[in-house]
Amino acid sequence: MARYGDLDYARLTKRGFGLGVGLFALGVLGLVLFQPLVGPFPGWEEQLLVDSEALGIVVAFLSVLLFGVVLPLTE
Repeated sequence: MARYGDLDYARLTKRGFGLGVGLFALGVLGLVLFQPLVGPFPGWEEQLLVDSEALGIVVAFLSVLLFGVVLPLTE
């Protein structure tokens, strides 16, 4: 029996990476495309988009590192 149950590491890695890329893309597209169309954002909206970019990078990196490398090696 596997140590962490029946986890599909490949699927978890792909979905985590996709979530990270989606967060990053949301932040970039929000700042690059919507700001010229709508005008300047309030401070909290701009900070939310910048934070989603940073969080997207962290989530994508950690999901590949944890689900793609570390957890399969500990089986």
